[in-house]
Order: sequence, then C-alpha cells, then structure tokens
Amino acid sequence: MKEDSLNILAWKKLKQDSLSFFSLSFIVLIILIGLFAVIISPDNSKFANEMHIELATKKPLFKVLFLETPKNNIDNVNFWESIFIGRNLKIDRIPIDSFTVSNNKVKYFPYNSIVEKEYVGEYKISKHLFLLGTDKFGRDFLSRMLYGIRISLSVGFISVFISIIIGVTLGLIAGFFGGKIDDLIMWGINIVWSIPTLLMVIAITLVLGKGFWQVFIAIGLTMWVEVARIVRGQVLVIRELEYIEAGQVLAYKPIRLMFKHILPNVIGPVIVISAANFAAAILIESGLSFLGIGVQPPIPSWGGMIKDHYSYLLMDKAYLAFIPGFAIMSLVLAFMLLGNGLRDAFDVKK
Repeated sequence: MKEDSLNILAWKKLKQDSLSFFSLSFIVLIILIGLFAVIISPDNSKFANEMHIELATKKPLFKVLFLETPKNNIDNVNFWESIFIGRNLKIDRIPIDSFTVSNNKVKYFPYNSIVEKEYVGEYKISKHLFLLGTDKFGRDFLSRMLYGIRISLSVGFISVFISIIIGVTLGLIAGFFGGKIDDLIMWGINIVWSIPTLLMVIAITLVLGKGFWQVFIAIGLTMWVEVARIVRGQVLVIRELEYIEAGQVLAYKPIRLMFKHILPNVIGPVIVISAANFAAAILIESGLSFLGIGVQPPIPSWGGMIKDHYSYLLMDKAYLAFIPGFAIMSLVLAFMLLGNGLRDAFDVKK
C-alpha cells in the first residue's frame, strides 16, 4: 500500500509539472505515430523505399501525376511483416507530365521527358502530393521520417531493457553482498566506465557485424554501468534498514531479499536513469547511422537520413538534413525533460 501511495503521489507531482507532462504526452504521441507508421504513411511500401530518381530532391508540397499499372509478379508478405516493415506494392507507378487516352491506349510523357510513350492495358492516373518533398533518391521524405520513428524508439526500448537487466542484477548483487564480490563488480564497472561510449559501441558493432539487432545490442551493452552504479548505491543504504535485517534474522534467502524487498524501493531511480539512457541511445544510434555503421539501408533512420543529405546544408535544400536533425533533437529533449520531471516526482523531500 505504501509503495502504491508513493507511486500515486509521484504521478500527481508529475502531472503538476507542465513541461514534464507535455514531454510525456509528446512521447506517447510519437509512439502512436510510430506504431501506425505503415498505415498513415503516403508510401507504405517496404521501408518506404519506392524510388523515382527523376523526382529526386523535390521541395515540400510538390505535386505530380502517376500512371499506375498492375504488377505481374508480387511476393506475398504476411500480416506482421506488412504491419512492421510495409507491403509489397501491387502496382508500378510512373511519374508523368501529361497524358491522353484514345482507343483503350494511354499516351503519356514521362516526367521531364520529351519522348512520348504509350501503354495498353489496365491503368489508373493518380495525383500525389509530397508534403515534405522527396529525398535524393526520389522517395517520399515524410514516409521515411515516419518509418524512422520506429528505429529511434526501438533502439531506446531495447537498449534500455538490456541495460536494466544487466545493471539492476549486478547492482543488486554488488550492493547486497559487498566485500570481494562488490570489489570485483565495481572493478568491471570502472573499466567499462572509462572507455568512451561511442568507441565501445563501434567496437562491439564491428564484432557483432552491421545490422538492425546488432546495433541495439551493442548500445545496450554499453549503458548498463550507470544503472548498476545507481542501484548499488541505493542497495548499500537499504540493506542497513531494520526490515532487511529482520529478513536476514528470519533466514530469508538473499534472492528473496534482493528482488522482493529491495528492488521495489530502487525502481524510482532506475526509471529516472532509464529516461536519460533512452535519450542517449537515440543519439548514439543516430551517430552510428551517420557514420555508416548503424542501421543499414534501405531501413530508414533519422541519423542515416542526415548522412544522406548533409551535403545539402550549403544548398537551397538544407531542410533535408534539418528535418531529421530537428526530430532527433525534439525526441531527445522530451526524454530529458521527462527524466528531470520523474527525478523530482520520486524525490520524497519535495
């Protein structure tokens, strides 16, 4: 009951902090957009990777006509793949400038071409609006941004989960048993702590290889030290309390004392550091993708989008790098503000 009342009190304090509560609402909105990215994206092909080189780097609000024709061979995609990575397009789309129809034939001029072509068969003419324009490969920029949300959120959740599992376990063991076990674990923590995070992530990535899951695991394996240090510090204080000593007198097993009686009392600080680690994981993944050793194409990531378009910063299309950069900044700032709010909410002195 006491634990529940403390959590309720923390929630009330968090809601009173308008900036932190706004950050939480913003994060929830981003999560919902990421979950339904395939549904709401203008381009719901696999990884929003429909290319039209002739439409490269078109500015926002660009409009164009498409001649849509059915495909003959379509690979089947199961339901879950279609939800998480997109669908195989059932049509070919050709950007055109103009068209005429006569005798069941459609004659058209491909986009920016003076050579007239014709097509016989089933077709459809559609108009498409690129709200954020196109990237250097002629892909819908808005769709790539929406798909990229999933990468940023996934790397945060998976990395934080790995860091919590390792950090909480080692922190509990070190703080509860003390002595040589504590010295050994702290020795390992200090070694990992002394190595620059980005350098270690790059080294682990090179060992595991480039790929989607490898990056997430590499980042998670470098973020547990902060969790372990905080949990250890909390356990060193809690283990001296009377109810822990009473449990030892009653011959409770160490595992029961650590996970049933001590762990619930360190959840608050763990949640706070997890919010900060979430933000750090997003930044690290973006940096790795920018360096070319993060999530690999054609999977869209905000860091990779900056890498593809940073050369446009000195041109009239600087927004191609600014938009994903601003998205990274906004999401990281939201998690940092939420972390500050959670820290104040779980502070019983306030």
